[in-house]
Amino acid sequence: MSRNQVPEGWTIQRGLDAGLWAGHFRYVDSDELRAAQQPLKDRYRADPDAALVTLTAEGSLGEGITCSVATGRAMVEAGLHPATGGDGLSACSGDMLLQALVACFGVTLRAVATSLGLTVGGTVRVEGDLDLRGTLAVDRAAPVGFRAIRLGFDLVTDATDDQVAGLLRLTERYCVVYQTLAVPPALSVEHG
Repeated sequence: MSRNQVPEGWTIQRGLDAGLWAGHFRYVDSDELRAAQQPLKDRYRADPDAALVTLTAEGSLGEGITCSVATGRAMVEAGLHPATGGDGLSACSGDMLLQALVACFGVTLRAVATSLGLTVGGTVRVEGDLDLRGTLAVDRAAPVGFRAIRLGFDLVTDATDDQVAGLLRLTERYCVVYQTLAVPPALSVEHG
């Protein structure tokens, strides 16, 4: 088979309106993006504090070993945060990161509580601080990622303070997303 042949049984759909993704693409040209972001960049240059935002996510501990995180829809479409020029109709990947932390911590908390024979309910919440000057290339000294992430709880339980302390210690230890953020893995970008 030559490089340009399509394997038997495969079909190639071209264009942004093909198949499963029909209607999910909105073309934005660079001028439109620049027009949306320039006033924000100018504002952040003039007032660096205006570029500081706190994103939040919250999950409710559910039945069994679950944690419900409000995402707005089953299939999440990610886009720019309104503070970086987005229209607010798509999920922000920063919010999604925080939601993943809430969900993972909540599920792990439930699993550990179940293993310890503890009854625990309530909520898990997280806040993360960003300086948007970094991601918008307004100030090279501004960090691009989260500067701080804070995880909090409103737990409802009949467990003792010592049991809760042990529960939280074990949850921190075994929560994959928490540990990934606390002890960053080697990260690489590959092409092809």
